[in-house]
Amino acid sequence: METTQQTDQRSAAERRRRELLEAADRVVLREGPGASMNAIAAEAGITKPILYRHFGDKEGLYSALAVRHTDALVSALRSALDAPAERRRRVEATLDTYLAAIEARPQVYRFLMHPSEGGTGGEPGFEAGQHSAPLLRRLGEELGKVIEERLELGPGGEERARVWGHGVVGMAYAAGDWWLRERPCSREQLVSQLADLLWGSLSMVEDRRGAPGL
Repeated sequence: METTQQTDQRSAAERRRRELLEAADRVVLREGPGASMNAIAAEAGITKPILYRHFGDKEGLYSALAVRHTDALVSALRSALDAPAERRRRVEATLDTYLAAIEARPQVYRFLMHPSEGGTGGEPGFEAGQHSAPLLRRLGEELGKVIEERLELGPGGEERARVWGHGVVGMAYAAGDWWLRERPCSREQLVSQLADLLWGSLSMVEDRRGAPGL
């Protein structure tokens, strides 16, 4: 059984780790994929060896930041899907939530999804896809769970929900990435057109009885 001292030590370590991640976030907001361990350590007011003690290396820090931001995004997407509105509006709100998130913090988005574009001060960028692909897979799985919980998909519903979850995430990622770089239209226009694309299948199934937002 954990002692009071051990509990206090664990709480202090978690608090310190959270503070370091917040410092890393500030640097990433300024520098994007080029954020270095030296800059993050300086922002946190510590030496780089101490930062390594908490995260191991830049990949460890990247992974911790990825979990932090993915958790926040999944929570926001669930809230959009659970809003008390008709389904088309919820689909649009969910797409807009994702696009608004990457638009509001483009440097963080680039750090998480295009880390190979960075790499400064002797710290090479990550191999393209090595780290961003697991993030997309996690988002796809999470969205699949949400779809299964909320829609009555009949026999084989779990598999169908996973297919839809990964498909929607892949579509939103590809379209959002292109849109963020080129800005060919407004966010509202992109949301509407993506919702049009999704609506064919989504409009033909029933909501689960008692599902959130109903």
